[in-house]
Amino acid sequence: MIAIIDYDAGNIRSVEKALLALGQDVTVTADRDEILHADKVILPGVGAFGDAMEKLKQSGLDEVIREVTEKGTPFLGICLGLQLLFEHSDEAPGVEGLGILKGEILRIPDKEGYKIPHMGWNSLHLENDGRLFKGIAENSYVYFVHSYYLKAEEEEIVTATAEYGTCIHASVEKGQVFGCQFHPEKSSDIGIQILQNFVEL
Repeated sequence: MIAIIDYDAGNIRSVEKALLALGQDVTVTADRDEILHADKVILPGVGAFGDAMEKLKQSGLDEVIREVTEKGTPFLGICLGLQLLFEHSDEAPGVEGLGILKGEILRIPDKEGYKIPHMGWNSLHLENDGRLFKGIAENSYVYFVHSYYLKAEEEEIVTATAEYGTCIHASVEKGQVFGCQFHPEKSSDIGIQILQNFVEL
């Protein structure tokens, strides 16, 4: 069973729908025991870093996420869900992230010809042989919607990058913790293959 963590942060239904289309047993839940006993866990999210961290803390889900990742359950953060795994974000000065991975979330720099938020399809440069990208071709296109981007401290955990006015760390993998800044559930066949690879871990 795959648990999708429900903390009122958007895009949950589209993730659920994509996994159901893959024939998966999925539950959308904020229940500690359900999350801890799931075979895999997904943290989706659209919205503001500070609000999301507040919701996770109020519900105790921040500790549940730490427990899940510590015991080695495959865990996938999507969009804001990826950003929350890191230490802090320019979007919410003074707010600590989950700190499960080392790095910071920075605002995409203003640059002529680039609109913020970064919204739309962008190609990926694959690195470090990430397991989510098995069978995925270099320069495959995926769908992004974000104004802030990840700069991971450990280069070796970065499995995909994208260029949008700067180098964006678009996907990471460390142990059984995975993250995608883009939305696999909105990225057509490529995204479905990425979710399938996660399901098959």
